[in-house]
Amino acid sequence: MFGLFRHKRQKPPSPPIVSVAEGYLPIESSQGLLAAEHRRQLLDRIWQSTALSHQQFSQLYLNPIHRYAEQVQQLPASETHHHAYLGGMLDHGLELVACSLKLRQSYLLPTGAAPEDQAAQTDAWSAGIAYGALLHDIGKIAVDLLVERQDGRVWHPWQGSLDQPYRFRYIKGRDYHLHSAAAGLLYTQILDRPILDWLSGFPPLWASLLYVLAGQYERAGVLGELVMQADRVSTAQNIGGNPSKALKAPIHSLQHHLISGLRHLVQHELKLNQPGAAGWLTQDALWLVSKTVTDKLRAYLLSQAIEGIPSSNLAVFDELQSHGLAESTPEGKAIWTALVAQGDWQQTFTFLRIQPALIWGNEDRPKAFSGTVSVAADDHSTVAPASAPAPKEVSTGTRQSEFQPDTLAMMEHADYLGRLLDMFELEEPEIRNAPSATAFEVSTPLSNNPGQVFLDWVKEGIQSHKLIINDSKAKIHTVGGTFFLVTPGLFQRYAQEFPGISMGASSEDEEWRWVQKQFEKLKIHRKHDNGLNIWVCIVLGPRKKSTLKGYLIGEPNSLLPSIPPNNPFLAFDDG
Repeated sequence: MFGLFRHKRQKPPSPPIVSVAEGYLPIESSQGLLAAEHRRQLLDRIWQSTALSHQQFSQLYLNPIHRYAEQVQQLPASETHHHAYLGGMLDHGLELVACSLKLRQSYLLPTGAAPEDQAAQTDAWSAGIAYGALLHDIGKIAVDLLVERQDGRVWHPWQGSLDQPYRFRYIKGRDYHLHSAAAGLLYTQILDRPILDWLSGFPPLWASLLYVLAGQYERAGVLGELVMQADRVSTAQNIGGNPSKALKAPIHSLQHHLISGLRHLVQHELKLNQPGAAGWLTQDALWLVSKTVTDKLRAYLLSQAIEGIPSSNLAVFDELQSHGLAESTPEGKAIWTALVAQGDWQQTFTFLRIQPALIWGNEDRPKAFSGTVSVAADDHSTVAPASAPAPKEVSTGTRQSEFQPDTLAMMEHADYLGRLLDMFELEEPEIRNAPSATAFEVSTPLSNNPGQVFLDWVKEGIQSHKLIINDSKAKIHTVGGTFFLVTPGLFQRYAQEFPGISMGASSEDEEWRWVQKQFEKLKIHRKHDNGLNIWVCIVLGPRKKSTLKGYLIGEPNSLLPSIPPNNPFLAFDDG
């Protein structure tokens, strides 16, 4: 089977030593990028899932992964959503490979084939699933980002790997669906000819992989479902969600159900382009009133006996956005605020913005709205990101912030794996021929020092970006040169993540209060002169003020070696 892979991969030459100007990132070798401990652990997990010899594993997995690392360097996986930090694209790709291979163990593939054929194709299907997982987002570096070399030239990934220091920024007004189609520009740089020749000898697998790489998951069968499940797990873990719940999502594509439901509502139930309507169609977008349409969408899907529908509108917004069905605002949010006007009538609504082609395709669509839909400024955020201070100038005269993402969201990724790796410590799953949902247990941390366990959770969450700092909805901020832990929000989240942690509290309210008391016993927080524990900060929003209460950490370096800048929108309440 492996006769095609007898040649050894040539070790690429080390990048030449080039002085790196301020505001640029250095080129790193694939060996250096993959040497980080959390990535080494992920590679070990991937190898354990394949049962291949070292030589076979190198030819089928390590070589493509090294080429992938050389290509994506330290680019992020998204601007403001998941893995939005330096190296996020590489981390997300490795996490998907590891998770998809673990999920793959529950299936005998190809479905319906004779047992001897399934045995003969085991390695091919495993590799194909891994490639689909690794490459499903690679098109982002071709169409979502503008990458500039230090000499001022724009870099395009089809030109080959980066060869000098670089900086990048996200393209404003980009098409959020285009990256799926753009994968075809790049995957032949990661999968070499022998691998492609080998995979093409298995037509069902080959077709499924090509459909995944083209973003057509609904045609990709089990392979597409496994990649989507792995993507949900990696994304949920990174943004602080529950990977177990992500895996309980229906195996039949939720994306498909959401599209079908929206099409039905818009074409058969909703009024458009008139006062009292639920949507307005302009030349470039369909604006759907967020709460009205989402309520109706959830009710319709439930009436069709479809399982796994999110129980809240917020969860539906997130699903629509993460699947690319709802366009994100410039701030990365799912909800737009816009003023609808026609003649003497006008009203402001919160909207989901949908591409009309998703609803009508090649069908005739209604006439465009004769009035106007004007996007309003975002007035929902009360705490702005800490990147608000004026950007520094760099040698080319271009503002650093035009190319460098928010430094807080893009801090160098520290050693982490947490529950993501814990998910692979499972009993052997039942083998199936047909898809079904998989549930992973999330363990409750047990210790004689529960306060320290909580603090370790906070530390790991900050380092892995599961707990965001200084964002409008963050539960951790930096004030006065140290960390400010918001209460009760941070303690409630911990109690929700580990229900029953107190081993006896009778309510959720008692759970988080118990956690807070255990934290106070550590005596690592800074107290007022009068002995009080809680500090109050004023949130200076653009239009209104509010307050946050929380604890100040006495030694901030115990949580993070490098302390982010203070949040300029928070100040101590001296009153």
